[in-house]
Amino acid sequence: MIRVLVVDDQEMFRVGLVAILQAQSDITVAGEAEDGAQAVARARSLRPDVILMDVRMPKMSGIDATAAILSDKVSAHRPRVVMLTTFDIDDYVFTALRAGASGFLLKDATPDDLVTAVRTVHAGDALLAPRVTRMLVEELLDRPAPTPTRDALVGLTQRERDVFMLMARGMSNSEIARRLYIAEQTTKTHVSRILAKLSLPDRVQAVVLGYEAGLVRPGDPLPE
Repeated sequence: MIRVLVVDDQEMFRVGLVAILQAQSDITVAGEAEDGAQAVARARSLRPDVILMDVRMPKMSGIDATAAILSDKVSAHRPRVVMLTTFDIDDYVFTALRAGASGFLLKDATPDDLVTAVRTVHAGDALLAPRVTRMLVEELLDRPAPTPTRDALVGLTQRERDVFMLMARGMSNSEIARRLYIAEQTTKTHVSRILAKLSLPDRVQAVVLGYEAGLVRPGDPLPE
């Protein structure tokens, strides 16, 4: 069972999310929270697999709560966090991703989208629409270009480096497989090993690392 913590300051919205999730055979709602501070405490005590986190809440924002939960030195448990937002291009997208969020879900998403989102991040994949990925990349590119730091990829084999560079450009497993002429299952294996070696929670953080370390820039040739 996928254990979910639902965090939102609007009770009626929480009730709707809980009802949808509880109707699934593979998902259970471990608990609810109405603000960020409560979310931090309940994440530690309930140890959910996935947290649905509202961005804007009183007492402590969803972004601050996410950062606190994912950097918690008391608990080694690291749940996946999906930010709930009204707009897909939210002012806080980049900040939330830097805090470790695995993606975003619009508050007007369908019940099927909600369930898919929970299952997607629980499986270790990032939940980020292409439009949001482009926005993230543009945000990174607006910053002064850093000096490339190959040490950021220390421990990776040459093939894993190739896969990482394509991940950092936002490519899917199937796109990477076609580009490198390898099986999609082989790509999945490489991706899992890369995330483990670099201590990255998901593909979104690979995009952030790639651009912030100066490893990926527009116009660079793609690995083959």
